[in-house]
Amino acid sequence: MALTLYSYWRSSAAWRVRLALNLKGLDYSIHPVHLLEGGGQQFSDDYRAISPESLVPSLAHDDWSLSQSLAICEYLEQTWPRPRLLPDEARSAATVRSFCALIACDTHPLNNLRVLKYLGEELKADEAARSAWYRHWIARAFAGLEARVAGRTTVYAFGDEPGLAECFLIPQMYNARRFDCPLDDYPGLCDIDARCADLPAFIAAHPDAQIDRPA
Repeated sequence: MALTLYSYWRSSAAWRVRLALNLKGLDYSIHPVHLLEGGGQQFSDDYRAISPESLVPSLAHDDWSLSQSLAICEYLEQTWPRPRLLPDEARSAATVRSFCALIACDTHPLNNLRVLKYLGEELKADEAARSAWYRHWIARAFAGLEARVAGRTTVYAFGDEPGLAECFLIPQMYNARRFDCPLDDYPGLCDIDARCADLPAFIAAHPDAQIDRPA
């Protein structure tokens, strides 16, 4: 079995998959794809053969590859079902998937690199306007995410061990701090983030620990 993750050190989508791989204790190698160097290595012919949409991450398992972080995490969960990232019970698992989709489908697509570049290069939005855009959508999303974990009785978002919800939440928390988004209204999210910070799987997946992090 050979697992290769095509990743960029600060991609939150790639970070989610690194976390899922680490929590499952799987051995994998990182193949860096620089999203800025030379106009973006994701647009090369070699990488387009793996990911026609020219996005990271992609996961290669032997001679087969898959893109999109949600799909990759679901594949890992079905192929290596223990330890679990999703609850066994159907409604509980659907609740976690809904939490993750709010991040991956409704929040991150509005704030990722290509959207921010388009706002600046094509719509001529300055840095202040781009940052305001980012903070607006983070606030909308975090209000919903906070409501889902408020009053929880578990150690983490939906259980006493970190799972798929944390794989998706923690990178988004990092991005929120990077763009100076106020977080005082989200104590539940901040508590979960703090609980994950010292866990080995999360330390190893952090952008600062990646081989392609700039010196």
